[in-house]
Amino acid sequence: MTRIVLASSSPRRIGFLKLLGVPFRKAHPKVDERPLEGESPRAYVLRLARAKASAVSSRFPNDWVLGADTTVAMDGVVFGKPENPRDARRILRALSGRWHEVLTALAFVHRAQNHTLVAVSKTRVKFRDLSPSEIRWYVETSEASDKAGSYASQGKGGLFIERLSGSPSNVIGFPLETFALLAKRAGLSFDRALKLRR
Repeated sequence: MTRIVLASSSPRRIGFLKLLGVPFRKAHPKVDERPLEGESPRAYVLRLARAKASAVSSRFPNDWVLGADTTVAMDGVVFGKPENPRDARRILRALSGRWHEVLTALAFVHRAQNHTLVAVSKTRVKFRDLSPSEIRWYVETSEASDKAGSYASQGKGGLFIERLSGSPSNVIGFPLETFALLAKRAGLSFDRALKLRR
């Protein structure tokens, strides 16, 4: 049975792998997540997913390492994790009543085999109009503090979503269909017991 290494400590990604019954271990990558000047949202998530997987693969060269990165973007501007409550309120005011995109890049890296497989999932999300009191209440729950775009669709932030076009799991930070696609390209598949095999 093939184990993968998850280059992330995200509870959402860990939860999805456990739900699927995929054997894995986690390793926290040390990567500078600041966007580069002029970098597009798509290029940004791709760079970080590759960087996270590559950083961890040096410790696990004979395993498939999975790196991932999710961001929220609107009009080409990246809305990452808020720096503080004030920043979270600013981001939510910007997203209020508008469409934005959630992009997640997944990168499978196998150092010993010199293989890198990457893909990006994009979901469009429409927020309803948010009142100042709703924004203040939500930020005070602390749910926004470590989330790209300052909200969690699987939590209280789901109250803000009016419409969604694309993968719902992508908005949570782990697009299941993209994971399945890359796993298949890597030669990994699921048996009836939902265990990842080679």
